[in-house]
Amino acid sequence: MPQPDQSPPGTAWTEPLLREVFPDAEVTDVVPRTGGQLSAVYELRCADPAHSVILKVYASEWAWKQAKEVHVYGLLANLAPTLPVPRVLHHTPTGGPGGRAVTVLSLLSGLPLSEASKDLDAAQIPSFYRQMGATLATIHQIGQDAYGYVTDRILDPRPDNGTYMRHQFAKKLAEFKTLGGDDRLHDAIARRIERDGTLFDNCRAAVLCHNDLHEGNVLVTAGTAAHVTGIIDVENAIAADPLIDLAKTDYYALGRGEPERRALLEGYGPLPTDAAERLDLYRLYHALELWDWFRSIGTLDPLDSIAEDIARLAGGGSDSPS
Repeated sequence: MPQPDQSPPGTAWTEPLLREVFPDAEVTDVVPRTGGQLSAVYELRCADPAHSVILKVYASEWAWKQAKEVHVYGLLANLAPTLPVPRVLHHTPTGGPGGRAVTVLSLLSGLPLSEASKDLDAAQIPSFYRQMGATLATIHQIGQDAYGYVTDRILDPRPDNGTYMRHQFAKKLAEFKTLGGDDRLHDAIARRIERDGTLFDNCRAAVLCHNDLHEGNVLVTAGTAAHVTGIIDVENAIAADPLIDLAKTDYYALGRGEPERRALLEGYGPLPTDAAERLDLYRLYHALELWDWFRSIGTLDPLDSIAEDIARLAGGGSDSPS
């Protein structure tokens, strides 16, 4: 997949764009920030710090993601100030370089936990996972009327979680096979879903899921008052079982262990009685999806490790607390 151009844009077009929001803004610096696979992200620093913002420039083939982010951030704004998320200040489908879509977002304080954690004591990390659990619980207050991928609506909506998850597993298993995945792993996953897939039916209502709440998308401050200051990047949002969201944060906590998992679940709050079993199935889904993604973009080094996770989870090996 082609990567977004990360070369910083100049002030020639960023300043007029920002003046749609702040008429007197003066851009002094354009600094690349951690971006995703689908867009380039910059911090526009201004003479007046109150005018500083985040600018996202979308690769042309992913311009439709802009409408999704505007929609999802609008939903999350209803939870402010409980949930610290960026505000959409301005967006245009053609205002960027080469006529690309751009979005201007409010600038939140803090660094991604993935960066800040390098300078933190390991004993501090669980407190952030506790706050991440509470954040997911807050997001999951937003109910959805069907299951499926969210843009500015739910695409191909499914009426129940069982139908949705069986469809998702079938799609990812087909990709796995096309991408050259091991036939034995493929069949082991299929057997696990055949055996335990009825657990999906225990989810009775869909909610909005961030679906990518890992350390790179959580902003924090360090020091004695260390806390989460922001939640960013809603490009993967779905309408689904809240436990699939919790399972992804857990599975993507690479290099973390039981203290972080326990803190995440404690922060989230009460769980259904079948949570351990359902979380395991969702971890299996996320491992399969991640293997497919890395293989599709040619990132090969993590594949063996993910395959080991798939084999363990497909066999019923649990990472969950009892």
